[in-house]
Amino acid sequence: MKAISASEKLHSYTRPTLYLKQKDAIFCKERYALIEASTKSGKTVGCIVWLTEQALRGKAGQNFWWIAPIRDQAKIAFKRLRKFMPRELYTLNLSELTLTLSNGAIIWFKGADHADSLYGEDVYAAVIDEATRCKEDAWVAVRSTLTATNGPIRIIGNVKGRKNWAYRMARRAESGAPDMHYARITAHDAADAKVIPRSEIEDAQRHLPASVFKELYLAEPSDDAANPFGIDAIDKCVAPLSAGPAVVWGIDLAKSSDWTVAVALDAQCGVCGFERWQGPWEDTISRIIRLTGQVPALVDSTGVGDPVLESLQKRGRDQGARYEGFKFSSSSKQQIMEGLAVAIQQRQITFPDGVIANELGAFEFEYTRTGVRYTAPSGLHDDAVCALALAVSLWHSMNTRTLRIWGGDDAVPDDASALAAAEAAAIDAMNSGHWFPR
Repeated sequence: MKAISASEKLHSYTRPTLYLKQKDAIFCKERYALIEASTKSGKTVGCIVWLTEQALRGKAGQNFWWIAPIRDQAKIAFKRLRKFMPRELYTLNLSELTLTLSNGAIIWFKGADHADSLYGEDVYAAVIDEATRCKEDAWVAVRSTLTATNGPIRIIGNVKGRKNWAYRMARRAESGAPDMHYARITAHDAADAKVIPRSEIEDAQRHLPASVFKELYLAEPSDDAANPFGIDAIDKCVAPLSAGPAVVWGIDLAKSSDWTVAVALDAQCGVCGFERWQGPWEDTISRIIRLTGQVPALVDSTGVGDPVLESLQKRGRDQGARYEGFKFSSSSKQQIMEGLAVAIQQRQITFPDGVIANELGAFEFEYTRTGVRYTAPSGLHDDAVCALALAVSLWHSMNTRTLRIWGGDDAVPDDASALAAAEAAAIDAMNSGHWFPR
């Protein structure tokens, strides 16, 4: 039998211990994994392990990238991997910040501060670390390198506000976009796994501003002034889906890659129905008719929605369906969104966590030359927000009445008896159902 030389020595690999939430977040089957995580929660170490395993399964000459905001930050992961991996398993290049493994695969550690330098290579797997601090053009460049290989990517980092590409990507992943996985890992998750002491979290909470603590330790983005509803107000309206019967529906119709969304409200203005789908118009029309029945519905009739509305009205007539159209324009959208903002800020409405709350949190407005523009950030959807706004508008139109009060020709503001008589007459009128509709 031929003896095995030192250069032919076989090595076995055992994955370092990772706690369950860390492992599930990183080692998922989806190509894109978005991980919003607390500082010191193990996201960096876990992704070093993931990228190393990708490279160990690679072939000679294949590239695997670790991207950080600047080269000095990439060096941190570079040094950690060198400490973790047996020296005989790789060849080191300090000037290039590369480790070439015994199978010939190359792990590169790069900065994202010069995005143009990231184009050109074929990359078989990548990690973008501290993604909220990397510019979007770096993400675009890294994504281009994965095209020919169909390589997977892990996008990780602390939360840093809402106005960045990583936040938008995370919301897409959280809403269930195809081949995307989302995870949030907080400091409490890390403490439960004994990665950091709970006393350290308590100390940070005592000494850091609340918004900073929430971002760094709870992975909760700080409020952005551009959100018209208010993040705290949105959070206070989140409640389980109501079990009450629907009294109105709001329906936003799909356009190109968007979703058709139908939202139902009960008598207390709580969301009691939520449907979201993509499909041919004929299937959409049939589904809407089945969903709404005889309950009134306000339907987006902008553009392609106009013939859909006509079809709904025609086909639903026999079963007593009631469909009304709403055309979105810059002015009408502003009006309907301001009505929704009032309902949220005054806690007149409840809605479940998930797609609705996420879209509301990402929604924003800006002042333009022609007025106020309400929309979702680039790359995100606002279909659920629009459907909710339509439902709230219809709910208010059906539940709001203006009561006209008078106390006779001789009533004056300082006439207490006349005003008391007017108030009593108004209450009697309201109780009897005889008042003037607006």
